[in-house]
Amino acid sequence: MKNKYKLRSQHTLGLVRDLLGQGVDRISLVLRHSDRQYSDNPRLEPFMGLNNSGKAYAFDLGKSFPLDLTPVLFSSHFGRCVETAYLIDKGFTSVSGKLLPHNTLNNTLTPFYVKDIATAMKMLIKTGSNQFVRNWFEKTIDESIMLDPEVTANRIADFMISRLKELSPGQVAICVTHDWNIFPIKQFKLKLSHEDALDAGYLDAVAFFEKDSRIFAASRQFDPVEIT
Repeated sequence: MKNKYKLRSQHTLGLVRDLLGQGVDRISLVLRHSDRQYSDNPRLEPFMGLNNSGKAYAFDLGKSFPLDLTPVLFSSHFGRCVETAYLIDKGFTSVSGKLLPHNTLNNTLTPFYVKDIATAMKMLIKTGSNQFVRNWFEKTIDESIMLDPEVTANRIADFMISRLKELSPGQVAICVTHDWNIFPIKQFKLKLSHEDALDAGYLDAVAFFEKDSRIFAASRQFDPVEIT
């Protein structure tokens, strides 16, 4: 299957640097994994790891990360997310000399919202990815198949805010996940329609941060939105 997603690591780095320039000293970053292998067999989807380009991109992101922030890593248990977190760690360490704590796996960064994977995959193949996500967001898919998308968005946002509050100044929580975990955040928290928010490309991110005792979320090319 041909790769159709763009690399967004420079957008993510730009977002982080912009927040640092505004005086933000703690960031919780929900980040899509790097470039990956694909298969035409949907059943193999959970087992697809990073390709060679994706490994290099993840290492380079860690290597290019601002040294003003020390990463604290979390990820989905899917191999491509674990690999991405590991290589970000190694890239950062190669230039900073710091040894980071081990990556922590968390279920909230997995596709926990898929309740009936067999039925969901049949629907996805029939409608295509974009229409399936649109149907999910419009709540026309039964909750026995897909968890309510707003509940999903709230759960992910709560996780990201909890990670933010645990950080010390000068730390960034990098939470490596899947594009479908980022889509509901953009739709229901940033109020960006799935069609208008651009794809969640490889190493694309939404940043959660605190400013003036208020919590905000921001994505590349869009203004921050207060999270209440």
